[in-house]
Amino acid sequence: MDQTWESEFRERMRSFELTRPPRKHEVSISLKVRVISGCFHRQHSPHAYALICKHLASIDPAKSEFAFVEHESGPELLVYLALATAGVTLAKSVIDLIIAIITARAKGIKNGDRPDEPIEIIIRRVGEGDKFVEEKILRIGPSDPVNREQIDTQINAALKRIAGKGGTKTAIPRIKATRHKRRAP
Repeated sequence: MDQTWESEFRERMRSFELTRPPRKHEVSISLKVRVISGCFHRQHSPHAYALICKHLASIDPAKSEFAFVEHESGPELLVYLALATAGVTLAKSVIDLIIAIITARAKGIKNGDRPDEPIEIIIRRVGEGDKFVEEKILRIGPSDPVNREQIDTQINAALKRIAGKGGTKTAIPRIKATRHKRRAP
């Protein structure tokens, strides 16, 4: 019997929660970095994955509580989102890893990784019953600048929306490259 991707996702989240059940005021979420067309995995993106693995190796496992899952379409991070009275918080190391993945993808393409399609960042979580929430929050092309502040802001805004019941789907913002005029010498 074939499983739908939703049931596979639900099972992946359950398995993650079995490794360490969520604490009070936490919810498990998925942050997926997905190529919009083609593949983004070790065989097609060896240069990017070399950089991603180097970054993963630099993270102290005792201080990180996430799972890194490889998919043909791109990596996925399973993490806990802390729900606090001041808002939602995501560990800095998780944002750093997302930035590292985006940067590694761009550098990998410059070194020959293919395909070179844009990537999307998608946040998902399991809802009540058979429901799940998904929001595509960002699309970044391989030559677009990696603006940490903008990415952090958009991820945190989406986390606030998705942390509650339901969630909303919005248009996917794209980071635009800025063009600078050359000055005459």
